[in-house]
Amino acid sequence: MSDARTQPVRELIDVWIDELTHSRGLSANTARAYRTDLNEFADFLDQRIANGTTLDQAVTTSSIRQWLAHMANDGMSRATLARRIASIRGFTSWAHHHGHLSADPALLVTAPSRDQRLPHVLDIQAARALMDYARQEARDGDPVHIRDWAMVETLYSTGIRVSELCGLDLGSFAFDRQCLRVLGKGNKERVVPLGDPAAQALHMWLDRGRVALVDARVTTNAAFLGEHGKRIDPRVVRARLHRLAARAGVRDVAPHALRHSAATHLLEGGADLRVVQEILGHSSLQTTQRYTHVDAARLSAIYRQAHPRA
Repeated sequence: MSDARTQPVRELIDVWIDELTHSRGLSANTARAYRTDLNEFADFLDQRIANGTTLDQAVTTSSIRQWLAHMANDGMSRATLARRIASIRGFTSWAHHHGHLSADPALLVTAPSRDQRLPHVLDIQAARALMDYARQEARDGDPVHIRDWAMVETLYSTGIRVSELCGLDLGSFAFDRQCLRVLGKGNKERVVPLGDPAAQALHMWLDRGRVALVDARVTTNAAFLGEHGKRIDPRVVRARLHRLAARAGVRDVAPHALRHSAATHLLEGGADLRVVQEILGHSSLQTTQRYTHVDAARLSAIYRQAHPRA
């Protein structure tokens, strides 16, 4: 259904497709596919923009990426995603060329490669159910349950790798700034924002749970301990997460799926792709995009606005 807020977008879509049909001989089937793709983009905008929003404010690189992330999260095939990217690119290039947009927002949007698999992610409701179950279980005071809650909240809140979680030390946390320092691939250190639920779970683990698993015969500065007082192993984290997912009644997930879920939910919440790149510690987002540093204050502000459990 059309909405007055995106009527200018829909009118331009019609003008563009009419021009392609009459001037360039676009087939009826291709015109119908373009119209369907772009009207779905307009439908997506209907739910996210306010009255009085200009065309430049509505049709942005961020809104296009959010739309694509939303479809990918719903399991759309790579072929369909690639077609929709082609549709939006054609439209925004034409709109920019004819002065309807001040810049072409689709220039930095790329299609997934043929061999790229879109990761499985939890939707926000399922992620919340998983976190809520872990928190509820931790209330019994069992140090293993408290640890599991802290681990799953930290994985989802920060999007860090399971190896990075296991490598955290007691000095990795800066609760006064609500962030943690992570040593990632290539021994590169980064600072990652930490959401309130994760901070709460970590406080409970560090104050009450960890001391119960400390073994006097083992000297370690590890933040997360196994049941024998040593630094926890990634295989144990995976096994505990599989258990939690089954108990919570959500689809089976691995730690990396929580990382992908965090990234997807940040994008859907409006975070710029380069901010997500910084949070996840990727050295390169795409072959055409280089690593972009975002200062810690701005990173935290955007994270808090975008992440559902910040």
